[in-house]
Amino acid sequence: MFVDERIVTLFKRNAHQTLTYWSVFFSFGLCIAFLGPTILDLQCQTHSTLSQITWVFFAQQFFLLIGSSVGGIFKKTLFTALAALFISSLVISIIFAIIPLCTNLLLLASAMAVSGLAMGVIDTIANIQLVTIYQKDSAVFLQALHFFIGFGALVSPLIADPFLSETGCGNHTGNETQPMHHFRNMLRNSPIAEHNINQTHQAHGGGEEESIVQYAFWIMSVINLPVPIAVLFLMYREQLIPCCPSGTPRLLDKDELAMENQQGSEDAVEEQSEHGAGGHGDIFSCCRNDNLRGLPVSFFMIHILGGMVLFMTDGIVGAFAGFVYTYAVTPPMSISHKTAGYLPSIFWAAITVGRLLSIPLSYRFQPVRLLVVNLAGAIVTLMMLLIFYTNGTFLFVGTSLCGLFLSSIFPCMLAYTEDILDYQGCATSVLVTSAGMGEMVMQVLVGTLIQTQGSYSFLLCGMIASCIGFILFICLLLFHRMHRNYLTGTSKKSAMVEETAAEQNGSAKTEQSKDTEAS
Repeated sequence: MFVDERIVTLFKRNAHQTLTYWSVFFSFGLCIAFLGPTILDLQCQTHSTLSQITWVFFAQQFFLLIGSSVGGIFKKTLFTALAALFISSLVISIIFAIIPLCTNLLLLASAMAVSGLAMGVIDTIANIQLVTIYQKDSAVFLQALHFFIGFGALVSPLIADPFLSETGCGNHTGNETQPMHHFRNMLRNSPIAEHNINQTHQAHGGGEEESIVQYAFWIMSVINLPVPIAVLFLMYREQLIPCCPSGTPRLLDKDELAMENQQGSEDAVEEQSEHGAGGHGDIFSCCRNDNLRGLPVSFFMIHILGGMVLFMTDGIVGAFAGFVYTYAVTPPMSISHKTAGYLPSIFWAAITVGRLLSIPLSYRFQPVRLLVVNLAGAIVTLMMLLIFYTNGTFLFVGTSLCGLFLSSIFPCMLAYTEDILDYQGCATSVLVTSAGMGEMVMQVLVGTLIQTQGSYSFLLCGMIASCIGFILFICLLLFHRMHRNYLTGTSKKSAMVEETAAEQNGSAKTEQSKDTEAS
């Protein structure tokens, strides 16, 4: 069989929880990708300049970082984790519904900050829960989890595109494809759109086209509503809703309960004696752990280097998704606006396909091998984009390849580091936080450099970041080797101590028996 029966059995046993966490990540992807194609319409809605509206990206990413940092707090019990996921996914639907009502930049930035906070909580909790459930088999399921980010990010621009304004704030852009133009005309000839256009012509003297982008946000709000309902249903099946009467535990017979209780008590004693880990907590609780004092340097360096690799690679993802359109429409590329508008969708489609392909690949190959191929592929792709920086055709090809190679780095790195550290949990919070920080910093850095140094700096920043990420990954491999030697030496010392203690006990018993015979 292509998939091990044990993996299938694990999935069947935890199918409801796994599918729920996957659906929550669809909300994450739906929310992260809609800003790019709708940014000009939101600029008109808030009466702001393009440079001002880009700070909405920063507001979302900054609070996503905060949400990722504190998201592990809600992992204390399954009830708090699922309750946080329910509230966060519901908040995303509410934000989609109220974005059309945000008529100034401050209100829009506040709404995006709240959505970023919800996304950060979702990011941390869903990753942690899947790692907790599947442990060493989590790589396959993490790949599927992050596929749903790409799927949501692909759906979001496709929903928004028919409702986007063709002229923006009075600036007409041509070269639109005929089917999409026909679809937009159908939407604009509907009674609702015609009523809105008539109202705008009366208010503004017919000088500007009325944006109907609000319908895209309301459609996304409705599409996202089944996600919090699914989380609520999982809480009901797990009997975690206080108002519902509790009954017998779901799908667990007495033998399974006994086995789980026995394993839980043994695991608790083992963790306290060997690791002293406090479980999958937030990043601050990991730093406060008193038992970290006796751990080797390699333990800390694995966390730091893994986080820095994702800082670079996820930073490239954020910068590419946010500024590939800007790079394409400015010299020396100078692609038409409508043609360049397909680049973000192609990038997210490539990420979606890459994560889908990584699901079987992560079963066949170890995460470290996939990481080497993906990082090297990203470097080669960005180098080719730099060489053919005036070739518009290769920009589309390179965007697709870049999305494919960058797509599975995060889940592979998460599975790899958690496997090295024996699933103590702090790595998940550190990696998620570092990835969010990388997206936030790289977007601001690249946006600033494009304005001051030109559009060519967009590719140059990506190339430098990918090379630094690969160097950091090589350092991570070296510290993994050091950590493995440390664990091997520790286990040998423990075995020698136990053997010495056994010999001493045996000799003591022998002397005691001799004394008894002599007496």
